[in-house]
Formats: sequence, C-alpha cells, structure tokens
Amino acid sequence: MFRPEIKVVDCTVRDGGLMNKWQFEDDFVLQVYKANTKAGVDYMEIGYLSSESAFSRDEYGPWRFCAEKDIKRIIGDAEKKLKLSAMADIGRIDYDDIPLKSDSSIDMIRVACYVHQVDSAITLAHHCMEKGYETTINLMAVSTVGIRDLNEALEDLARSKVPIIYLVDSFGAFYSEDIDALAVKYMERLPGKTIGIHTHNNQQLAFANTIAAIINGVNFLDASFYGIGRGAGNCPMELLISFLKNPKFNVDPIIETIESHVLPWREKIDWGYFIPYMVTGVLNQHPRSAMAHMESDKKNEVTGFYREMTSLPDV
Repeated sequence: MFRPEIKVVDCTVRDGGLMNKWQFEDDFVLQVYKANTKAGVDYMEIGYLSSESAFSRDEYGPWRFCAEKDIKRIIGDAEKKLKLSAMADIGRIDYDDIPLKSDSSIDMIRVACYVHQVDSAITLAHHCMEKGYETTINLMAVSTVGIRDLNEALEDLARSKVPIIYLVDSFGAFYSEDIDALAVKYMERLPGKTIGIHTHNNQQLAFANTIAAIINGVNFLDASFYGIGRGAGNCPMELLISFLKNPKFNVDPIIETIESHVLPWREKIDWGYFIPYMVTGVLNQHPRSAMAHMESDKKNEVTGFYREMTSLPDV
C-alpha cells in the first residue's frame, strides 16, 4: 500500500486526552513527540485549540488549549521534523484566540463539526487559512446523517477553499462496505480535495475500516498509539504504519513508547474494545452512556447495560 500521497496523523494526545481531561505529564507528550519524529509520522495532533472561556484550566490539562508556551516547553527551539496539528470545535474557540501562524508552532488546524454546523466550520476554517494554517474539516458522526443532508453538506464543502475533508466514524458503527461507499461518494462530490479517515474501534473494525479507506484512495490517515482515544479508541498506529509499505516509517520507537508510557495508562483509564462500547457502536449511538458505565463501579456488569440499552427485559 505504498503511496507517497499518504499522510499519517497521530491523535494520541488529542483523542487520548478525552479519557483523562488531557492531564498528561509533559514527559508523556514529549515521548510521543519524539517517537512520532523517529517513526516518520507526518503530523502529531497535540491537542485542541479552545478558549479559556469555554473550559477551565483548573479542570483540564494544557492540551485542551495548546497555548504556545506549553507547546514550546515540549518541542523546544530545535527545528521540528514533523508537523503539529490541533483540533478546534465549533463554539469552543473564539476567533481572536487563534494566533497567527507566524506566532505559533502549530501547522494545521482541524475543524470538527456536525452536519448542521458545516457553514460555521467553513467560516472558521477559512479564518484559519487566512492566518496561515493548513486546514481540514472533520465531518463527524456521518453514520447518523441522512443522504440528503450529507449530500448538501458535501456540496457546501466542495465550494469551500478547505483542501482536506475527513470522513469520521465517530461512533464506531461503520463496516468496510460503508467506508467503501462513503469514500467513493466523498471523492466524487469533492473533486480536487484530499479525503481523510478517522475511525473508532467499537466493533474492532477501526484498522480494517482504515484499510478499506486506503484502498479507495483516502490519503490522510488518523491513528493513535495502542489505539488510545475516546471510548473504544482509534486505529492503532503500530498496526497502521506496519501495514503501510513506505520505507520512511519505523514502528520500533512507537512500540517502545507504548511500553514505557502508554501501557501504564491502562492501569488508570479504560479504552479499547469493551462490551459497553461494542453496544453503542452496534446501536450507532454516542459512547457517552458506555463511558459513564465504564467509569462506574459496575463496569463489569455488562449484561444489564446491554439489556438496558436494547430495551430487553431482565430474565
């Protein structure tokens, strides 16, 4: 699957931080940064761009905000060997809180939105482009979107200046045939744009669905170390770059960092395949109910959760 157009985006800190409010120590972020650099990964998404009017620093760690002083504390003043990205949610970032690219170590801003927010996402992405950033729009939860609404959103995106549009399986509900059909649709309706893929692992299909996207010509690929991410997590980076036949990639530093820095988090937070996350994936629902169950003292009582979610009676 060697294609020089393929770019790999690491989401370890950004998506993994959804499980611990971005309370990673600097050493964790630094080691992920160093491992990505040695591994030949193209972009590292170091967190979110958020306004402090939307989130409190007393509750959330620095990677909810990605202030330049925090980034510099990690990467220092040496020349970066990979690009940094940050995600921006509609309604959670004030335009004035986005610095000029010339004043920032961030190279790419990825605007995340739902289908009803596409117009606002395009406006924000264009604002970021005017400030000098690379941009993407990540259209989330498309598994819940009707054909007409999706087609209209893609028409709006096609008319935008945003060069990269992401297909996002937010709920881990898609199968490979869904990715096949949607990748074709995105490329047909978004001529001249690059398509990206971001998958979740509720049904243990994040890697398989990423492969399906690659086969269908998708060239921006999201993954995270050991699949760390919200709920069921993401496509595992170590699987993805082992699959890609590009000699620039090296999986060894990723495996080393998983052992030294990611696996210890397994003792503190639960991500990856668990029955509650499977249930919400099969039902095509947001994993918030599964996350609440996993954080409770009844996380291993999965039969009751399944019956409650599917409205089956206890027997």
